This record gives sequence, structure tokens and C-alpha cells, in this order.
Amino acid sequence: MDVSVVIPTHARPDKLAACVRALAVQTFGGDRFEVLVGIDGGEEDPAAADAVRAVLRTAWPAEREGRLAVLALPQRGQASVRNTLLARARGETIVFLNDDVIPEAGLLEAQVAAQHEATVNGRPALVVGSAPWRIHPPDRLFDRLIRETSMVFFYDRMDAMLRTGQAGRDHDWGFRHAWMLNLSVPTALVREAGGIAVLPDTYGYEDDELAWRLSQRFGTRVLYRPEAIAVHDHRMEPEDYLRREFRLGHAAWGFARAAPRCAMAMFGRDVASEAEVEYSRQFVRRERATAERLEASFRALADLPADAASGPHADALIRLAYEQHLLLKRWRWRSGLLAATEGSPPQMNTDGHR
Repeated sequence: MDVSVVIPTHARPDKLAACVRALAVQTFGGDRFEVLVGIDGGEEDPAAADAVRAVLRTAWPAEREGRLAVLALPQRGQASVRNTLLARARGETIVFLNDDVIPEAGLLEAQVAAQHEATVNGRPALVVGSAPWRIHPPDRLFDRLIRETSMVFFYDRMDAMLRTGQAGRDHDWGFRHAWMLNLSVPTALVREAGGIAVLPDTYGYEDDELAWRLSQRFGTRVLYRPEAIAVHDHRMEPEDYLRREFRLGHAAWGFARAAPRCAMAMFGRDVASEAEVEYSRQFVRRERATAERLEASFRALADLPADAASGPHADALIRLAYEQHLLLKRWRWRSGLLAATEGSPPQMNTDGHR
């Protein structure tokens, strides 16, 4: 079999059904791939697992039932789910997808072509595909910031570098760009490397760590193929974004201690060191008033229509709004790091305080 599509899921049956429904109509031959779904927490909640199976029966053709496997698993996080599915995979290539993406019809064909191209060129690769954000009405200025800047992913920079010729098709984007919401990799390499690391905090860095480990062991590159498209159906609110930054900071503490060499390559410093923790403590204390002031204006971006930045200066206005939020982003991240050092859970109140 050519491809195993691996999808972890938790409490989003409708999103998952849309993803699987799109996989059912791929241009890639239906007998050449399988879909493996792991329900994180399905073992503890059989009713929820049954609900997932029910919606998938409507999304996947009955005549191809043998090509879809749905497993109810203990709630241990998406890395653990992916490892369980990896052990069952029969495909030569793994395509990792999030449960909230909607693959375009040519996604698998494009991913397989990219893997074949990399093999012919003699160096294995992780191939990250495009994941444009789905536009939900009414479109807002905050939504444009998420789509058009590097607030969450770096697609804007990658696309700009390709468009201007600063990067070619075989440019190695590095391990920080290997996002598992739309990523392919040779199955044998992941298995030989020991699978996906299950980090102390089950959020945020396991895809980077895998890509880094594969690059160190096998010399793999991270290639970008914008023609391999899976639309990201995830409308983010300001609160979601700020919570995400807090959780990434919180997860960084355990990541740096579990995988110190990768974390050093990621951050350029030891974020678990006493000096870094003390700097974070001083930064959070010193910048609190500024961060709280920025947060009010940041949240207000969700109240403005997308065309509030329009005309010949629209790009400059989007860039300005992005740059103005960076101190708030860093403040939330460092607040999360401090929470982890104190043994606090990766949660925050709506005002950012624990």
C-alpha cells in the first residue's frame, strides 16, 4: 500500500467527518491508501467513540470499509495516538493530518509525487503541504491577521520567498516548519527513529522534535509543496490565540528538559535554565501593564471587519497590527513558562492570570 493517512481526534466528530469525506473523493486511487483514525479518550468515553464511528459511516463509502480503521484509545495526547496508529500503518508513506482540515481532491496525489521526487533526488524528506485558513463569515480583521501573518504558522513567509525567488522548490525549510496538520514522511524512517516523542506536556512541539531527530539521523529535509492543499477549518478567537501562546510557553519547559538538544536548536538558548527563568520572571513583572494595555486593543481586532485594512496601505496596516501584538505574544509565552516551573497546570484565566 502506498499511503497511510493518520488522524488523531478528540471531541470534534463533525470536523473529522468533513476531513474523512474529503479523503473519500481523492484523485489518488482508493485502493492505494488507508485512513487510520485514533480517538484520544475514546476508551474512557465509549459513547463519544460510538458517535465518531456513526458520523464516519456517513462520510466513508461502505464498499471501502476495510480501508478505514477507527480506534478508541486512552486519553494520552495526540503524540501517543499517532504512535499507536503508526504501528498499524501499512503504507510506505505516512500522511499526518489534523482532524480539522479538509483535503482538496489532489492532496494525496501531490504528497506522493513530492515523496517520489525526493527519493529520486536521493535524499528523504518530510513534505509539508499548504493549509490555508478557511474564511468564516463575517470575515474580521483578526481573521486576516491569522491568515496573512506568522502569528501561528509561517506560510506567509514561505509563499513570499517562493514568489520572489528567494527560495527554490528544493529549499530545506528546516525542522520548525514540519507541521503535522498536513505532512508526509516515509513510514520506515519514523519507525526506525523510534516514533513520535511523547513529551511531558502533550502540546506543541512533538512535530518539530520528530523533524529535528530525522534530520540528525537521516539527513532529511523539510520541503514545502503548496500544491498539496488541506484547508484548515479552524476559526480562532483572540482568547484561543492567547491561550495557545500560554500553553506553548508552558510546554516549552518540559520540552527543553526532555529533548534539550532539539530545544536548544529551536530557541537558541536553554529555556529551562535558571537564568532564563529569572529573565522570564522579570519580563512578566516589568511588562505586565503594557501587555494588559495591548491585550485590550488586540481583542478589539475581532470586532473590526476584514476590510478595515484596505486600499494601497492595507499590507502595511496588517504588518503594523502584527508587530504591535508581539510583546503581548511573548508575555503570554513567558507567563506559561513560569507557570510550568511552579508546577501550575497549563491553564489561565481569561485575564491571563493563573
